[in-house]
Amino acid sequence: MPTMHSPPMAEAVFAHTVQQKGLKDRFHIDSAGTAGYHVGERPDNRSIQTCKIHNIPVDSYARQVKREDFREFDYILCMDNSNLADLNDLKPKNSKAIVKLFGNYDPQGDLIIRDPYYGGNDGFEGNFQQVTRCSEGFLRTLNLE
Repeated sequence: MPTMHSPPMAEAVFAHTVQQKGLKDRFHIDSAGTAGYHVGERPDNRSIQTCKIHNIPVDSYARQVKREDFREFDYILCMDNSNLADLNDLKPKNSKAIVKLFGNYDPQGDLIIRDPYYGGNDGFEGNFQQVTRCSEGFLRTLNLE
């Protein structure tokens, strides 16, 4: 069973994509951050609203990445090179997780998924479109359909 670990909007979009394709029972999907700034909080309201516009529920609360995640998840997908470096530093030697940029699966080749926080509503919509492309691209590489 492939498992995926990513930030909240990517988690919501990927979970929705998996459900739409009838693959929900084949995945365990979660999100977490490399820093613990917002542990226990809901995602940014603009992220929730952007997903809501596209009829995608966001049901997660922030948590921080744990060492156990590297044993529990098959894939830990991150948004940028800074998080990639942090995750690789945290990754234990006995990890089964493949740690990669989620942008590696963007068919448009945009490797970095930028933090939309300072980009206003347009930033969140752009982020949504990119994680949607990445979700589809990631699923294609798994050959599950």
